[in-house]
Amino acid sequence: MHAKFLQPRLPGLEDRIGRMSGSRTKEDVLIALRRIMRAVDLHSRDLIQRYGLTGPQLILLREISRADEISGTDLAAAVSLSLPTVTGILGRLEDRGLVERRRSELDRRRILVRATSAALGILDAAPPLLQESFVHQFDRLRDWEQTQILSTLQRLVAMMEAKDLAASPILDAGSLDPAGSTESSKV
Repeated sequence: MHAKFLQPRLPGLEDRIGRMSGSRTKEDVLIALRRIMRAVDLHSRDLIQRYGLTGPQLILLREISRADEISGTDLAAAVSLSLPTVTGILGRLEDRGLVERRRSELDRRRILVRATSAALGILDAAPPLLQESFVHQFDRLRDWEQTQILSTLQRLVAMMEAKDLAASPILDAGSLDPAGSTESSKV
């Protein structure tokens, strides 16, 4: 007798097992997405609590200190944010005494920004940003693995109907205030 004839067959068993494993896979994907969102949220909260800065503010300060002095337009391009967003962030950083603005001597229309000594002190103590750790590990992957991750993430974006949402390469949780106050929602 063949082994095939000795195995009992239960009608629909394979279908039920397939549905159960598919359901678990869906749950695992949703859990993984939630873990990513939670990691971004926790990192953002830690930056705010320990340094009083959001991720985008810290990124701008780092770029300004690297450049020594930079225009808002060049800064916006360097960090992949819109000029209005950068202008708003710079205003808040200036209010806190972390950046100074001055007119360029060569072109009086240009406003140049530089980091203050207070900002440099914060930058010396600040931890790496979440995306810096990710990029470091991502760079160690093979090309095909990087492409596979990109393809999968692009598919997820489409599935979540988020392909038309604007986004920058800065991982930030946005407003961390449960009440959604406008003050804490400012980056």
